[in-house]
Amino acid sequence: MTPLLEFEQPLAELEASINKYIAFCHKKGLDKNEAKTMLEECLPDLRSRIYGNLTAWDKVQVARHVERPYPLDYCNMIFSDFMELHGDRRYADDQAICGGFARLGERTVMLIMTRKGRNLQENIKCNFGSAHPEGYRKAQRLMKLADKAKCPIICLVDTAGAYPGVGAEERHIGEAIAVSIQDMFRLSVPVISVITGEGGSGGALALAIANRVLVMEYA
Repeated sequence: MTPLLEFEQPLAELEASINKYIAFCHKKGLDKNEAKTMLEECLPDLRSRIYGNLTAWDKVQVARHVERPYPLDYCNMIFSDFMELHGDRRYADDQAICGGFARLGERTVMLIMTRKGRNLQENIKCNFGSAHPEGYRKAQRLMKLADKAKCPIICLVDTAGAYPGVGAEERHIGEAIAVSIQDMFRLSVPVISVITGEGGSGGALALAIANRVLVMEYA
């Protein structure tokens, strides 16, 4: 069952009423089409009014919603032939950032994404989308590879920020973010960065020094 936010409750109640009405008509053998159509026409208007008047905190909740599409979802829907490349060639393969060559239509691109995971096991494996220094160094390696291959870079970002733990500090998380920002300024190929959900702190900025920065609605 999809978790409901407080402001979504009226939508859920209307949808439940429609379902109850359809079930009642089916049980009694009544014609349900006219009233069903009228009720369903109310849904888009109600949804538009609710989402057109969200508070700042409501938008934060939508950006963090567990059912919100993650970068890997966009990868599967939009790109083809994604070939993930692993490791930073120094320390480890951080699961919070993944990337590799992919096809966007007829064009080959370098796709770099943050990764959160859909359940607790995946969340832990991906550190809830908060990258370690080796994640940013992997991204740097892939960006330099794309620069050599003369192919555009697309970054899909959804992170609360870089991991602030002791281990990350020991392996110089600040330096890794700074170098990533520096390297993105030096790229000769075009870069597009899209904030699909959260775009927190330097953890997002390290993948968002681009020719075009786009933000999804309610991100």
